[in-house]
Amino acid sequence: MPNPFPIPLNALRAIEIVARRGALAPAAEELGVTIGAVSQHLRRAEDRLGMELFARTPQGIKPLPALMQVLPQLSGGFTQLQDGLASLTGAHEGVLNVTVGSIFASRWLIWRVNKFSALYPGLEVRLTVTGAMLDLSRPDIDCGIRYGDGVWPGVDVSLIGGQDYQPVCSPLIRDKVESPADLARVPVIADQTSMLDWPAWLRRAGLDPAMPLNGPVYSDASLAFDAAISGQGILLAADMMTADAVSDGRLIRPFDLPVAGKRGYFLATAKGRRQPKKLGFFRDWLAAEVPASVLGYVHQNVPNTATLAPYSI
Repeated sequence: MPNPFPIPLNALRAIEIVARRGALAPAAEELGVTIGAVSQHLRRAEDRLGMELFARTPQGIKPLPALMQVLPQLSGGFTQLQDGLASLTGAHEGVLNVTVGSIFASRWLIWRVNKFSALYPGLEVRLTVTGAMLDLSRPDIDCGIRYGDGVWPGVDVSLIGGQDYQPVCSPLIRDKVESPADLARVPVIADQTSMLDWPAWLRRAGLDPAMPLNGPVYSDASLAFDAAISGQGILLAADMMTADAVSDGRLIRPFDLPVAGKRGYFLATAKGRRQPKKLGFFRDWLAAEVPASVLGYVHQNVPNTATLAPYSI
């Protein structure tokens, strides 16, 4: 009888990671082997199957169409293996690992995560704060919070919020911005990391979307935000991210003219991955907390943990 599994599991895992990530190095890191060993895994697998799985190009290694067609099944299979083992052992059920960008973490989540912890005192939240788009199928990551259009390969998403945006500034310069036309005469802070659309907002305000805007330039979103608070100029920002600063008077919305953008914040998980109840608790909490936060409610009462049962698997 022919062997139904002609490729070793480690080699199959190497194929899946390289195809999904588009490089040998991530597979080498995850498998704990050298890049040369990963390359050998791929070559031997191709020899055993009698077909090429990857194209070797000057730009790097690229999966061929036949492999891309079955990649969702390979990725889903390994995800289910990881989840099955976690269910069997109960590993990590008391920890929720969330990867998140610095702005969402520092301007929103860090001020509220204590309320989630108070609701579920037996569930520890661990944040991995990074600008990189980490692989959500990793066993040490349960979910991510991402900003964008919600379309990422191999990912299931649910919208959190953050679509509305508008200019904000410090009360220190309020007298300089009586109308949107004043943007041509006051500093406008440029956040080079932002995906918000100034032309769309200018059009909404009845101005030329190509109107030149000048001011300080920052390559870090947190610095741009702090620059606005310090009075350095006008910043285009999501209402969700500025609600607390507006509520406590550090920022104002001089024109009160929001635009609904095409992008927002999404709760993201690896496609096909088991959805543990801890993730459901986090999703439900976000669904309730985000609308409240847009209204500036950051210091809501935290439940009395003495009346709550601790989180259990």
